[in-house]
Amino acid sequence: MSEPGQDPAAAAREALERLLLDGPRRYTRLQVAERAGMPPQRTQRLWRALGFPDAADDDPAFTDADLQALGVLSELIDSGFVDAETEASIARAMGQALSRLADWQADMLAHALTRTGPDGERRPASPDEAVAVARELLPKMRDIQHYVWRRHLAANADRLLATAAGQGDRRELAVGFADLVGYTSRSRGMGGRELGAMVEDFEAIATEVIAQRRARVVKTVGDGVLFTAASAVDAVEIGLRLPEAWDTEERPPLRVGAAFGTVLTRLGDVYSPVVNMASRLTSLARPGTVLVDRVLADQVRDLPEYRVRPLRRVSVRGYDHLQPWLVRRGKYVEDADDGHVFDDADEPGDHEKER
Repeated sequence: MSEPGQDPAAAAREALERLLLDGPRRYTRLQVAERAGMPPQRTQRLWRALGFPDAADDDPAFTDADLQALGVLSELIDSGFVDAETEASIARAMGQALSRLADWQADMLAHALTRTGPDGERRPASPDEAVAVARELLPKMRDIQHYVWRRHLAANADRLLATAAGQGDRRELAVGFADLVGYTSRSRGMGGRELGAMVEDFEAIATEVIAQRRARVVKTVGDGVLFTAASAVDAVEIGLRLPEAWDTEERPPLRVGAAFGTVLTRLGDVYSPVVNMASRLTSLARPGTVLVDRVLADQVRDLPEYRVRPLRRVSVRGYDHLQPWLVRRGKYVEDADDGHVFDDADEPGDHEKER
């Protein structure tokens, strides 16, 4: 309940915060470090890695749940599951992923914490209503997050077994980028709601097409998506289907670049010259087309489902005389480097992609 004279909105925030943090704020940064048996510099490094701003030394910003979390982390390090040298990297990866999830959930909660009054106007929920709604929703949100997390672990069982067999986090993968052409100029003329709807549509369609080919979305950044696939065929199919699924007169066109090779997977992200190659190929691709590197092209060029053509070599940042290969549907046509002149529309662009 709110105190007499207390702003109802402030009371609602306080009540909701106590519920979310599993108790009141009672410890300073230095007290948390002392009770957890950790140096203050270490707890501060982890706090920053999670994406939270520094708290003043005399600010009671922490709760019993913070202490409990530090205790679990110490147990994981003692067991050898988490390396003390990489704990900040793990915290950073978790913080970035869950921060985005929390942004979406906060919007959902904000909508749930308003009520329609007798006059038809929407009004903020009372503190008691806010806590009641949150108590009902939070366990459901927690349970579905737990389910999705376990399902993703199960989907990556092959990676778990590969690591046990000593292959570690290096894998042979196809890496692809899909990029909206002219996104920056197009977005300047859009309102926030319209732009948000377009981005939501893009992410939804990209996720669906990529999942259909048993591939994985690594990350999305507004106007683009980075994905990995276990096979060259899956990567090519994604590259061909995405522009088709996305294409309407109202939307900016889509282009795709992909490459194949050894990739380091770490904390949910991917690192390799293969990633850079895919990005450069995407920057060269014409709207609605798919460009791949020679390694990926060699794996699909003899399949009758595709038509694979080498295009003229170009120089881009980091690569001199880069050889793109255009992939289209249709019967394979022999187009080796024998002086064949391709249509200008097939040739790669001569500048980096607009952002």
